[in-house]
Amino acid sequence: MKYVLVTGGVVSGLGKGVTASSIGLILKACGLRVTSIKIDPYLNTDAGTMSPFEHGEVFVLDDGGEVDLDLGNYERFLDIKLMRDNNITTGKIYQSVINKERKGDYLGKTVQVVPHITDAIQEWIERVAMIPVDGMEGPADVCVIELGGTIGDIESMPFIEALGQFSYRVGSGNFCLIHVSLVPVLNVVGEQELDENVKAKLSQFCHVPEENIINLYDVSNIWHVPLLLKDQKAHEAILKVLNLSGIIGEPALGEWTSMAELCDRLHEPVRIAMVGKYTGLSDSYLSVLKALLHASVACRRKLIIDWVLSSDLEDATAKENLNAYNAAWNLLKGADGVLVPGGFGDRGVQGKIIAAKYARENGIPFLGICLGMQIAVIEFTRSVLGLQDANSTEFDPKTPNPCVIFMPEGSKSHMGGTMRLGSRRTYFQVKDCITAKLYGNKSFIDERHRHRYEVNPDMVAQLEDAGLSFVGKDESGQRMEIVELHDHPYYVGVQFHPEFKSRPGKPSACFLGLIAAACGQLDAVLKKGVAKASAMSNGTSSIKSHQYGNADKTSKWSLGVIYSNGNGVHC
Repeated sequence: MKYVLVTGGVVSGLGKGVTASSIGLILKACGLRVTSIKIDPYLNTDAGTMSPFEHGEVFVLDDGGEVDLDLGNYERFLDIKLMRDNNITTGKIYQSVINKERKGDYLGKTVQVVPHITDAIQEWIERVAMIPVDGMEGPADVCVIELGGTIGDIESMPFIEALGQFSYRVGSGNFCLIHVSLVPVLNVVGEQELDENVKAKLSQFCHVPEENIINLYDVSNIWHVPLLLKDQKAHEAILKVLNLSGIIGEPALGEWTSMAELCDRLHEPVRIAMVGKYTGLSDSYLSVLKALLHASVACRRKLIIDWVLSSDLEDATAKENLNAYNAAWNLLKGADGVLVPGGFGDRGVQGKIIAAKYARENGIPFLGICLGMQIAVIEFTRSVLGLQDANSTEFDPKTPNPCVIFMPEGSKSHMGGTMRLGSRRTYFQVKDCITAKLYGNKSFIDERHRHRYEVNPDMVAQLEDAGLSFVGKDESGQRMEIVELHDHPYYVGVQFHPEFKSRPGKPSACFLGLIAAACGQLDAVLKKGVAKASAMSNGTSSIKSHQYGNADKTSKWSLGVIYSNGNGVHC
């Protein structure tokens, strides 16, 4: 097994996740089988209870793992499915060590950071790296490890010590270190390019060969980052460190290059109003944004996101801040499509209901995800059935018309890992519905979930009689998974999170439907089928990998990756 470690310096948020994902992609394009691990040094067991404002979205895996958003980057770039154990946290490591201590596994010894915590870290990495990723025959060839935070953080020190021991134990020919640092930019001077003189100076002071200093500047979209690495022969430096030079071929990134270039050439816009409460930080909806991008490229449209703070659509805002109210409504009315993503809590819920009503009554393509689907049901119950006090018990526990209720197996006393999580199966009830066609006329689909509340099955018959059709249900028939509205261009709500399985070149069916409807292509997409529509984007699904064989020679070099722009890499 070969290991590539990506660390960061100066400040967090430089783009280590994109760098690690791009390195994984370029190695996979060389023919290697690649898996990934993200290390987060915080004490939380996982990302499940962390605020999206502080940490970005919570990415959900097939096994129900609530993990760091960088695992979403890994899955999208590498087109693989990871597990909860591919995300290591300080909380998980300490919990595992304490559990062993309680069972007496340490035979009365004093349990310490070194060696017990550091050993546990190394054992975790080796165990997870050897687990075959879906579709692979046997373990991966290379494991790309990203260490979160920055070198020098107190909380990272046990991991740095463990990884130092680990690199020595596996041997220099099996371990490559990549450090992402910051080259600050002064606006007066402009962007500082890493010319030969600068690289020579960095090489002298960092003890990194000049040819191993890579310049990653701002790009038009992040799909160009692997191409920057390839153009500067970063893969050759990595393969040399791992003793794979001459064994592995050049990276085959033709389709990926076409996709990146196609994205740059798109000019005709499609505007989507994103109506939520975390609009101040785009990373809160990162996977949703990526899924919209995948679908817009497939439809040959330039994606424009109009961020609408849901509370700004409410009458209370009109009284307090008329400018914000008018601005929000102008964005909503100017959109080609409306998306209400998932979320928790009652702040801004009324604004989301207003957005759903506007889309329903004005024939605007609409997609509601998780809470967004529940919002659509609440709005329909109030407006069409006339039950003005209808609500979710999440927002009004005493509502006389609970159209959304708490799931019976959920926990009201514990927050972390107690929701309905991970991959669950949805069975289509109607064969000729829009979503069934978008999914290729399958009888069932598997999508990832993350929710505590669900549509009240006791109200389904009444809602369906009024025209709201629940076209997808779970195996019991009691959980509503997909809802569609009759006589509407595209009005779809899904209880699951389809954004988590969208891939470049293989857009999520639900998002493809929204974008296609928003730019007048839905009928054409339904006739062609999702597979053909996905192929339009010249994606990366054909990148293959193979086992390289045994190559365990030694090498003394490591790779330094240097960022040249103070703002990192932007999509």
